[in-house]
Amino acid sequence: MNLTVDQDVNAIPLEEIDVSRPELFGDDTWRPWFARLRKEAPVHYLADSLHGPFWSVTNHQLIKEVDTTNTVFSSSSEFGGIAIVDPKVQEDQIQGQSFITMDEPEHMPQRMAVAPTVAPANLVEFEPLIRERAIDILENLPVGETFNWVQEVSVELTARMLATLFDFPYEERSKLIHWSDLATALPEVTGDDSIDLNERYNELMGAASAFYELWASKTGQSPRFDLISMLQNDPATANINEDPSRFLGTILLLIVGGNDTTRNSISGGVMALNQYPDQYQKLRDNPGLIPNMVAEMVRWQTPVIHMRRTALEDYELGGEKIKKGDKVVMWYLSGNRDEAVFEDADKLIIDRPNARAHVAFGFGVHRCMGNRLAELQLRVLWEEVMKRFHMVEVVGEVERLPNNFIRGIKDVPVRLHPL
Repeated sequence: MNLTVDQDVNAIPLEEIDVSRPELFGDDTWRPWFARLRKEAPVHYLADSLHGPFWSVTNHQLIKEVDTTNTVFSSSSEFGGIAIVDPKVQEDQIQGQSFITMDEPEHMPQRMAVAPTVAPANLVEFEPLIRERAIDILENLPVGETFNWVQEVSVELTARMLATLFDFPYEERSKLIHWSDLATALPEVTGDDSIDLNERYNELMGAASAFYELWASKTGQSPRFDLISMLQNDPATANINEDPSRFLGTILLLIVGGNDTTRNSISGGVMALNQYPDQYQKLRDNPGLIPNMVAEMVRWQTPVIHMRRTALEDYELGGEKIKKGDKVVMWYLSGNRDEAVFEDADKLIIDRPNARAHVAFGFGVHRCMGNRLAELQLRVLWEEVMKRFHMVEVVGEVERLPNNFIRGIKDVPVRLHPL
């Protein structure tokens, strides 16, 4: 059946609903599709799609059940990894692997090698630097002119922090954003069949080469508190450079993880406050709501749309019988709009009492390692925004990216109104 994005979802047979279509997210028309699944089939089987057969898990409770039952639902690249797209293996190409595509007991030692970088004690040290860079960005924005908030603020702040985390050459920080975008640029993810996969692969090999050079420059040096130094100085990852697949996969995971959550929540937050001006006024009246608002912005935006697991054994979920080997997709975006958990779930409510109940960072052993750093960057940025501007006004059409994995935003035209 040939479905169009603007087709009434209620007119489609339940068994034919496919929420993996990238255009649903590019056109921002996904809400009624997930709402119907939550209501009628929170564990939904689609027998035929571009990605083969898969189960969609769309309500909050069942998403948490899958995410925390990691002995049954595997993240391992051996069984397909974490995305709805099945990896296409080419013998002459390196396939990236990382701790996010490992199950226990292999997963945790790899994760813990870099986790101290974003530990609470270190975040205290990061805050003045984040504030300094946020102030520098905001003070140099063109007040009174229309500009793209995504490029000038969201991308720029994220690139500066990524360069710091990796101790990557600061003047080349834009490369980190480019490589992050490339990592999820697959036709099945974006719907763009014009993507040159060989060119994409060559550019990602350029990323690997740059990080091999960075690795070599730090070899034998006194340990520093950056991600590369930590990988080098932990026994679990000290020889990761000898395994090109693990090296590239781990680097790309850390880049994407450090980029997408913060960048798209910064962009989505501005859009949400403009969409709900009563909440913007609530923020002006009480800037002390910023920490809770940050959690609510992450819930509302949900930068990572889904995560995939593969069933290692038969399992009953929500009354449905999942078979060993089945592909199971947790739609975090839908879980964060679950009406049974979040009142007026589609609305941004900056003082929402249970904003932190969101599943945007995942649950269980694979919960996002850098979630506190992302929240810190968002909090500091909004504290500095509110000191300077009465309003960051969206003044034109927002451009989203068609992508069923990362909820990306390309262009948010804004104009600043000073205090």
